[in-house]
Amino acid sequence: MAYKQKGFTAFTRIENTPILKKNLREGVVAEANKDGTIFVDKSVKKGTKKYKKAVNHELEHIDQMKSGRANYTDNSVTWEGATYPRETGKIQYKGKWYPEGHHDLPWEAEAIRAENK
Repeated sequence: MAYKQKGFTAFTRIENTPILKKNLREGVVAEANKDGTIFVDKSVKKGTKKYKKAVNHELEHIDQMKSGRANYTDNSVTWEGATYPRETGKIQYKGKWYPEGHHDLPWEAEAIRAENK
C-alpha cells in the first residue's frame, strides 16, 4: 500500500527549513541559501511581523531554487534558464542594473507576493 502524505502546510515548510540568526550586511533582513537554509539578521526578533514576512519571502526563493527555476553564484543570477550578471550588490536584468532584492526582478516579485502567506 502506498503512503499518502497529508497536506503540506506552510508550518511544515518552515519546520523543515533551518533558519539561522546571523549578522548580515547593512540593509539585509534575510537571505536564502542554496543549501536550503535561511539566514535572518540578528536584529530581527523571532515571531514579529518583520520576521514572518522575511521568512516567507526567503522560503519562496528556496522553492524557486529547489524547482530549478532560480540559481545564483557570486557573479550571476539564473532565472528560468537565462543568466544575468551580478556584481557589487546589483543584477543586470534586461539591460538595466537593479539593486539585489528589487521588486522589478521577476524572482523578487514572486517572493514579495509570498511575504504575507
